[in-house]
Amino acid sequence: MRPFYLKAPIKDYIWGGERLRTLFGKESDKERLAESWELSCHPDGESVIEGGEFDGMKLSELIRLHPEAVGNKFRSTDSFPVLVKLIDAKNDLSVQVHPDDEYARKYENDNGKTEMWYIIDAAPDSELIYGFREKLTKEEFRRAVEDNTLMDKVNRVPVKQGDVFFIEPGTLHAIGKGILIAEIQQSSNVTYRVYDYGRLGADGKPRELHIEKAIEVTNTESSDPSRPVYGMELDGVVTQLLADCKYFNVNRHRLIKELELCADKSSFAHVLMIGGSGGELTADNYRLELKMGTSVFVPAGTGAFAIKGNCDIIVTTIQ
Repeated sequence: MRPFYLKAPIKDYIWGGERLRTLFGKESDKERLAESWELSCHPDGESVIEGGEFDGMKLSELIRLHPEAVGNKFRSTDSFPVLVKLIDAKNDLSVQVHPDDEYARKYENDNGKTEMWYIIDAAPDSELIYGFREKLTKEEFRRAVEDNTLMDKVNRVPVKQGDVFFIEPGTLHAIGKGILIAEIQQSSNVTYRVYDYGRLGADGKPRELHIEKAIEVTNTESSDPSRPVYGMELDGVVTQLLADCKYFNVNRHRLIKELELCADKSSFAHVLMIGGSGGELTADNYRLELKMGTSVFVPAGTGAFAIKGNCDIIVTTIQ
């Protein structure tokens, strides 16, 4: 099976912007392009194959027919493990938290949500919310929500391009306005909103909050968001390990020459181009053009493949 392009479903949320359209070339008739789900088999938004023998097929359908394309530990009855997004926050996202696997499967019939953020771009003075400045009890957390002092207790973190954040389940968090990120996460769409700035939804009513569930799952210890990321340069390629956990492995590669990679039988590789002027991916004399926003699925068992050109890419695999 050859590598193939994926077309991302687009999400229009009230805080979304225009950069997914103007910078990454995403096409949609939606007013705002808040998120593009670049690698997804989640029923709330599924990637579709573009080109080749499986053109127009949902990725989930291909994987049902060929589970070996995911990796040799994956079965057709398993749920696809990861979801890769581009997120453009023109305005602040709600302050929110995600549950772990045990809680989500018990109450939501979904996976928990461990996630990682790579900051692609950030406006001057941009910041995000990551946990609490000081430890709270559950009752202190509840009172802060009820008396509208929660924002006085959260940990505000200035951000810049290239920063990396790892968000474990139970970590209170929010992406701030002006931030553009690549998010790699468990395949889940469970979010508990705690605070939403009093905004109204499309129906003119305040958006739903999930206070009781959020209080149950939130870790109220003080949080340290620092996560140093080290790069290594070799033969014109700078490689950074962004995340390595039981759900996914994520590397960023900035290249001006050729990069050789391998998709063995243990895992597929997902390639997302987030910067550069362009390039190409080749596997056994088969070529795919890469440009900003290009999303490519390289099936497990493809073996050696190469990327060349002026490219900044994020490569996701599973463990």
